[in-house]
Amino acid sequence: MLFINETEEILQKEVWEKVNQNLLAKMLSEFMYEDMIQPELEDNVYYLQTATGRRYRFKAQKRLFDSFDIKADSVEAFKKDAWQPAVNAIQFLTDIKESIGMSSETAGHLIRELNHTLIADANLMVHHRKEADELTELDYAELEGEMTGHPWITYNKGRIGFGMDDYLNFAPENHNETKLFWIAIHRGRAQFQSVTGLNYEKLIQNELGDEMTRNFSDIVRKYGLNPSEYFFMPVHEWQWKNILIQNFPEDLANKKMIPLEEGTDHYLPQQSIRTFVNMSDKRKHHVKLPMSILNTLVYRGLPSERTVIAPQVTAFIKGIFENDSFLKEECEVVLPGEIASINVDHPYYNSLNGAPYQYNEMLGAIWRESIYAYLKEGEKPITLAALHHEDAYGKPFVHSLIEKSGISANEWMKQFFNVVMPPLLHFLYQYGTVFSPHGQNTILILKDSQPVRLAVKDYVDDVNISDQPFQELSGLDENLKAVLRSEPPEGLTQFIFTGLFICHLRYLSNVLINHNLMEENTFWSYLAEAIQDYQAKFPQLEERFKLFDFFKPELTKLCLNRNRMVDYGYGDGEDRPHASEFGKVRNALYDIKEERIMA
Repeated sequence: MLFINETEEILQKEVWEKVNQNLLAKMLSEFMYEDMIQPELEDNVYYLQTATGRRYRFKAQKRLFDSFDIKADSVEAFKKDAWQPAVNAIQFLTDIKESIGMSSETAGHLIRELNHTLIADANLMVHHRKEADELTELDYAELEGEMTGHPWITYNKGRIGFGMDDYLNFAPENHNETKLFWIAIHRGRAQFQSVTGLNYEKLIQNELGDEMTRNFSDIVRKYGLNPSEYFFMPVHEWQWKNILIQNFPEDLANKKMIPLEEGTDHYLPQQSIRTFVNMSDKRKHHVKLPMSILNTLVYRGLPSERTVIAPQVTAFIKGIFENDSFLKEECEVVLPGEIASINVDHPYYNSLNGAPYQYNEMLGAIWRESIYAYLKEGEKPITLAALHHEDAYGKPFVHSLIEKSGISANEWMKQFFNVVMPPLLHFLYQYGTVFSPHGQNTILILKDSQPVRLAVKDYVDDVNISDQPFQELSGLDENLKAVLRSEPPEGLTQFIFTGLFICHLRYLSNVLINHNLMEENTFWSYLAEAIQDYQAKFPQLEERFKLFDFFKPELTKLCLNRNRMVDYGYGDGEDRPHASEFGKVRNALYDIKEERIMA
């Protein structure tokens, strides 16, 4: 297929200009936050002179946390002796390239990612027309396909490695269910791990059933080989076609790896693209698979050392939960664990010192407990990312939830913070352990459209521990310590401060402000109250409140766009890139606390 009709339907001039306008406003806003550009304010209008001589102007509302809300239709460029609507995001990138210190190599790769993002945005604009009220009725897995991607990263749907066919087949916004392809991998080439009480046979019986397990065993026997010497594991069709055949030909030739068949279950990809919800039986495990595409800073593989340790991390997190009455009985926090994994190292890349990390993340699988298995009667899960989503007509998803809940926006947000903050704070303060609670990892459980419980997922990539000598961490297995990131106090605090406050809450607050649902100071004061209410409940942890301080005047500013555009570029190093540190961000929670003291 050449996809001529599909591209003509998506790439209409009007649509193209609109998605460019929207992206350009986002670029201006986030580049201002990250101090890459410094427009000048004159008579309530911001002006930016670029290195190429082109001038831009726009209107922006200053927000707390050094943020800006920029109206897309206000962004104009000066050309042909007149101000005209700015409708070319990539032109803007090339205009600022020199002044921000971006190399031509980086700019070239980034143009590609921005074009991919714009095409996806155009597709969303043309095909996603559900109203917010309708979206609140969607199932958790289906709602994920309505989201527009990372709110902070400007190249958020770059997906380098996908062709148009792959995009239409596998991107979550296209709502295509898929079956997983299975292979047999020799046990001498693979590592299987699971939580206590679960073994490989029990897992595969649950995932495949008797008939398919027999079919797969018969395929192995056709080669005169013993099925008991192999693990059966799922792989993504794209990974098989584009990565595994090309990088594991020796294993295929020697029958250490044997292609089997597609499974019968249907799955929907989630926003991360590589995590799949079983739609044939929603209580069956979610599956996380490597897909070696470059998207939002990193290749979307599965780091081998973390894949191996995943069930052990789950046991650690669940152990805290089971022995803590506040988490278990009062918060009733939900912790869908990564209960089994298979990792396969590459025999040659793995032996290289300093090989590009993407080549050590190509083959593995992680099984995670289904969120559906934890729900009580009448409960409905949504990712936090849904809360700052606006429908095609400009109505926020959260506005529809508030209307359906029958309570005020203020009451709804108070409940939200009282659900979300206590368990996250308790893991941090009591146990020196933190998740990365961004919009995809953090799940809000609703009942009657009101927040009632919190769920947190994705431990393998995003659980981190304190480097302080806490008694609660003293018994931690050395293998676990070697893989989990140990962070100093501010570093650990940043996972909540940047991961939740900056990466999610500042966008949610902006939506509420713009739609006259809440005052900005009120929003952040509810967050401050939730933190202080928790601290009042556990005064014995006062020293740790000082250690992990959410009320400091400033914190280090972590930057995601700057990382790719200026600092890291598109280097192919042995480690995954992390957020760049640049300057400080003014902490609105400090100001709120000080105002209360003065009052």
